[in-house]
Parts: sequence; C-alpha cells; structure tokens
Amino acid sequence: MRINTVLWVVQGLLAALFLFAGGVKLVLPADALVGPVALPTLFLRFIGVMEVLGGLGLVLPLALRIRPVLTPLAASGLVIIMAGATAVTVAGGQVAAAGVPLLVGVLAAAVAYGRREFLPTARPAQLTRAFQN
Repeated sequence: MRINTVLWVVQGLLAALFLFAGGVKLVLPADALVGPVALPTLFLRFIGVMEVLGGLGLVLPLALRIRPVLTPLAASGLVIIMAGATAVTVAGGQVAAAGVPLLVGVLAAAVAYGRREFLPTARPAQLTRAFQN
C-alpha cells in the first residue's frame, strides 16, 4: 500500500472525526458541554469551529487542488488542539482517557509530516536575500 493512500485514509478518518466533534460542540447546549475541567462555553465553541475548519482543511485543499499548503497547516493546528485536549484530560484526572486525544494528535502529526512536501521551502541563499532587504 502506498503512503499516499494511507495518508488519504487517515486524513478522511480524521476529517470525519473532527467534523463530528466540532459540530457537536457547536450544536449542543452549554450545559451539555461540561467536561472533567470547567472550560468557558465560548472557548468550547471556538474549539468547535477550529475542529470543523481543521477537518475541512485536512481534505478539501488537496482534493480540490486549491492551496494544498493548507492541508499540513490544518493538520498542525489540529495537533495543537489535541495537545490541549490531552492536557485537559490529564488535568481532569482521567489519565487513561488521555490516550484517545493523544493518539488522534499523533495521527494528525503524521499527516502534517506526510504532507510536508506541499509546504513552501526556501533555499539558504533565498533566505539571506530576504533578510537583507
């Protein structure tokens, strides 16, 4: 199985997960969003929006071939969200449950790393000229 196929499968599964999780955070009432650590409702709504946008960003830029650089950036942003989710879960005393956001974060990091070829790269000479101007 080619790595590109594996990345597409992981991207699709992560996109579905984040679209669902973000959508739930956006439509549930505030009292239903209570977790192990009390977080402000507005912050949870913000995280929901970021998860939905990240889920779309995992698939749409590459699928539509429009700004494919957004895919590894979306994956990187989701890694940050999952690092926060892992920390909040551990802080809430649910150390065993922290494995789920940790695993999702590792998968998102794998997508970010696997799709890094779409990130712009600059040669040292280009960087030198850029900082001289």
